[in-house]
Amino acid sequence: MMPQYLDAAILAGEAVEHTELPMPAIAYGLIVMGILLLLMLITASFANLGNRHSATEEHIDPHKQHANNHDHGEAQRH
Repeated sequence: MMPQYLDAAILAGEAVEHTELPMPAIAYGLIVMGILLLLMLITASFANLGNRHSATEEHIDPHKQHANNHDHGEAQRH
């Protein structure tokens, strides 16, 4: 004897009608590809943003609570 949930699944599978997609399946992929390309172009437009301004020396604050141990003595103290 099969469990009741298998009987219900088999009966439900026979009663299901398949519907057509509103557009061809390839269109969904093209839409997603277009959205991802648009997001890539938006991201790429910010790639050179940091080079617009000239570099300035880092000001080291002696009252800073946490010491910046990452400069390895490269920054000059004022």
